[in-house]
Amino acid sequence: MRRREFIGLVGGLIAWPRTAQGQQAAAKVIGVLGFGSVEEARGSFALAQRRLTEMGFIEGRNLSVEYYMADNQEGRMAALARDLIQRRVDVITVFSGPSIVAARAATTSIPIVFFTGYDPVASGFVASLNRPGGNATGITVLNTEVLAKRLELLRELVPRAKSIAFLVHRSTNLVPGQDRIAKDMQSAAELLGVELLFVEASRSDDFEGAFAKIVSAQADAVLVSADAFMFSNQTTLVDLAARHKIPAVYPTRGFTARGGLASYGTNYPEAYRQVGDYLGRVLNDEKPENLPVQQVTKLQLVINTKTAKALGLTISPTLLARADEVIE
Repeated sequence: MRRREFIGLVGGLIAWPRTAQGQQAAAKVIGVLGFGSVEEARGSFALAQRRLTEMGFIEGRNLSVEYYMADNQEGRMAALARDLIQRRVDVITVFSGPSIVAARAATTSIPIVFFTGYDPVASGFVASLNRPGGNATGITVLNTEVLAKRLELLRELVPRAKSIAFLVHRSTNLVPGQDRIAKDMQSAAELLGVELLFVEASRSDDFEGAFAKIVSAQADAVLVSADAFMFSNQTTLVDLAARHKIPAVYPTRGFTARGGLASYGTNYPEAYRQVGDYLGRVLNDEKPENLPVQQVTKLQLVINTKTAKALGLTISPTLLARADEVIE
């Protein structure tokens, strides 16, 4: 082998790792900013990831997913958002009101794909549903719109109920529009002829005291709000309701599958799939401002008849027939 050919061969071998490193560095990066734990976020994001895989974005090959989770400590959210921005991710995805607020405060340039039950326009996340403007868009689910329906469901499950506790998250990073939700719920309760007792919790440690307050007030049932904080404490909430023998209605099937009495809310697997679709489109260089906010309108009514029996409740055949799923 001539000397020039040998040098060219060695040079090629030296350049090869650099090329491989360059390809690795070119992998797209999604930053997940959330309220709960990494384990919970991975479980939720797996549904979005299936759609990303279909679109050609495969973790470990050309995609990296990094989790910035507050572990139910809302005070950490702003710092986590700043850390995520420093990482220079390609797109941020957020699954709670406080995390959307934190992400939007941290950047006006990195694309944000959200998943929320709040009204995105009233909350100031986007300019309009059809023309979001700015760097944020995403998926919205029927949450606040069905709160009154959940209250009606609870009254139907417990016809004798005169007083219903509404368990809500006391947030230090208030999302605009929460006051309106409270007023709407109060009006819905008045139409049903029930007293609505607002009970707040800001940390997981508050739930014991919250249920003690509910028992002390002699509330006949509990309505659990749809909030990332509540989703992160599903098992605790279901266990406390069972221990105190209080009928409760929840926002999603996950609570009912854990032993909750009933739930009425969004089909979350479909919603997360749409999140994955929008993340893939943004990674393919579509601009958030050109992607209209999508609304998932499919709802599920799930009833746990075993829990109803333990509570001494008789569920009407009509209500059971309306259920999308009955857990026995």
